[in-house]
Amino acid sequence: MKAFIAILESYGWIRFTFIYEDINSASVQVIPHLMEAIKETDVEISNIVKLSPLASSSSLLEELERINTEQCRVFLVHASLGMGIRLFQNAKTIGMMEKGYVWITTNLITDLLHTMDSSTFSIMEGVVGLGSFVLDTSSRFHDFSTKFQTNFKIQHPVEEKNMPGIFAVEAYDATWIVALALSERNMSGQKLLDMVSSISLVGISGEVNYIDRKRAPSHMFQIINIIGKYYREVGFWSEGLGFSEVIDDRATYDTSLGYLGHIFWPGRPLDAPRGWAIPTSVKPLRVGVPTMAMFKQFVEVKYDERTQNHTYTGYSVELFKETVKRLPYYVPYEFHPFTGKYDDLVEQVYLKNFDAVVGDVSVVSRRYQFAEFTHPYTETGLVMVVPVTPYHGQWLFVKPFTLGMWALTIVVNIYTGLVVWLIERKHSPELRGSAFNQTGILLTLAFTRMFFTNGDELHSNLTRMTAVAWLFAAIIIGQCYTASLTSMLTVRRLIPKVTDYETLKNSNAVVGYGRGAHVATYLVDVLGFKRDNIRSFTSPEGYAHALRSKEISAVFLEAPFTKLFFAKYCRSFTTAGPTFGDGGFAFVLPKGSPMLADFTKALLNVSESGTLREIEKKMLGSEQCVDQDSAHDEYESLGLSSFWSLFVLTGGTSTISLAIYFIISLRNHCQIEWRCFITIISEFKKNYLHRRKQLSRKVSDVDSPKSPNALEMI
Repeated sequence: MKAFIAILESYGWIRFTFIYEDINSASVQVIPHLMEAIKETDVEISNIVKLSPLASSSSLLEELERINTEQCRVFLVHASLGMGIRLFQNAKTIGMMEKGYVWITTNLITDLLHTMDSSTFSIMEGVVGLGSFVLDTSSRFHDFSTKFQTNFKIQHPVEEKNMPGIFAVEAYDATWIVALALSERNMSGQKLLDMVSSISLVGISGEVNYIDRKRAPSHMFQIINIIGKYYREVGFWSEGLGFSEVIDDRATYDTSLGYLGHIFWPGRPLDAPRGWAIPTSVKPLRVGVPTMAMFKQFVEVKYDERTQNHTYTGYSVELFKETVKRLPYYVPYEFHPFTGKYDDLVEQVYLKNFDAVVGDVSVVSRRYQFAEFTHPYTETGLVMVVPVTPYHGQWLFVKPFTLGMWALTIVVNIYTGLVVWLIERKHSPELRGSAFNQTGILLTLAFTRMFFTNGDELHSNLTRMTAVAWLFAAIIIGQCYTASLTSMLTVRRLIPKVTDYETLKNSNAVVGYGRGAHVATYLVDVLGFKRDNIRSFTSPEGYAHALRSKEISAVFLEAPFTKLFFAKYCRSFTTAGPTFGDGGFAFVLPKGSPMLADFTKALLNVSESGTLREIEKKMLGSEQCVDQDSAHDEYESLGLSSFWSLFVLTGGTSTISLAIYFIISLRNHCQIEWRCFITIISEFKKNYLHRRKQLSRKVSDVDSPKSPNALEMI
């Protein structure tokens, strides 16, 4: 039974029909083992069919036709070989051995397939069998097989099938155990049974021992597949390990039967059967749909008087249709309208008037006494919606830039002004004066010079280069500031008039909720509002009008509804306070329904595949209010990361201009100083030569005879 369940899980088959022959107690006792095998899995028994050993072909045919009307197409057969052959003959007659069907047999049939002829195999083509395993490659088995065939031919000379099967091997091993027990003397009947139970023997069929007068169960089985006029050995299944192609130390295992290669199912399809089919006769599910939904985007029921038919649309309806498509079996359904409270709608499932409910039905604990719910397919929570007041803030004008941006802008402005002042001060008299006057001029010089339209106001090309770079950066920064501030002034910041429900409750304020919803009970029993202070509404327009006219101070909406509400009224209302507990929307099924797990799994599959999001976009739209989102978030100020390249440009230009100015000034200064030095040297040289010339003349006069006292003169 565990090996059989492993095959089903390999292909995702979750339902099967169990067919067994009531021949002895052992056949009946297999059912508890089957139930134990499926206990920890998602597999379910769709039907159990008991066959009498004396059943006629007509009764077998009638039983097969009955189960063929159901949608399950996976069958497990636990019957004798003779009954199995008759069963498959009738199944082939009515087309149940064609594509789409799955037949799996237990060892009662599989272990005797070696005795069948080719004509019998043809009616069982595509059957997969689970049989006992015997290691037929050992020398002990070879010796036994040779002796067995020799004796068999002597006793049954006409019979062609003379190979020993599992029953012959097990009987041989059992005989050895009895012989060992009988070798003891003074052996009584009870003592013989005790001795047999105590003996463990490694026989031809493997390890042999008996527990409670039964052979210990095997944990390894062979898998065969009938093809054409014979069968092939596909591989093996071992408990705790899985499927493998061989049984030895080099074997590799896998949890899927597909690991062993292609399986030929009835009709030889290319792919494995899906395990179910549309039944020939089955009652469709009666699905209740509420007609009182406030937000028609979720569910809307319209009646066409011309055709006298109802049409059902909306997000919940489309999602239900897609979920049913992903169930592992066919489920027909039909929608039926229901007008009334949602609690009454859920109760109709308990009263069996409906088999399921689809719509904007919330998961509420008290409703579990009547039905069960799938996994929620919307966000959960209960939200308080209140009117808003616009707010800009007295310091809003500084919000476009971050503090660092403002600081660097001021520093760069002062630096640029300093550069302009240093370069232009020689050419402009107004740039001279007292230190206090020069400081004021320095702080404003970058802007005042930058916006002069007369080019003669700037006397140096270096100043013009600096001003152009700063002008380029200032224009871009100024335009960004203007755009950001305009956006902040255009999009109003919405401040809720009420921030928590306690204020409303303590002031005896009137609040609203959706009529027919469970919210009223939550407001009274959980949040503590007085029943006289709550009002019900049937439409979002009613909510909005009541809030604007101050008929109510707040309205409590389920989270899935808030997006739809704000998509239309985002500028006038906002959420306030915490999100309260709420189960979200889900599909409703009867208590204990076997389809609940399948519906939840299919619903999660729709969500994980992205189909849920596509349906949401199609039926609900984007439902995102830009004004609301930006109003509740802090304004994003522009920082240095957005303008660092501009600051590098203007700062670098100013620095380069300043460097060039200093180099030129230094050069000019040096040229002047050099000329002065040359002049001094020239004058000194001139004076020196002149004095020397005069001295030479005096010396000449002394040396002459006319000047006897020349030495004294010198």
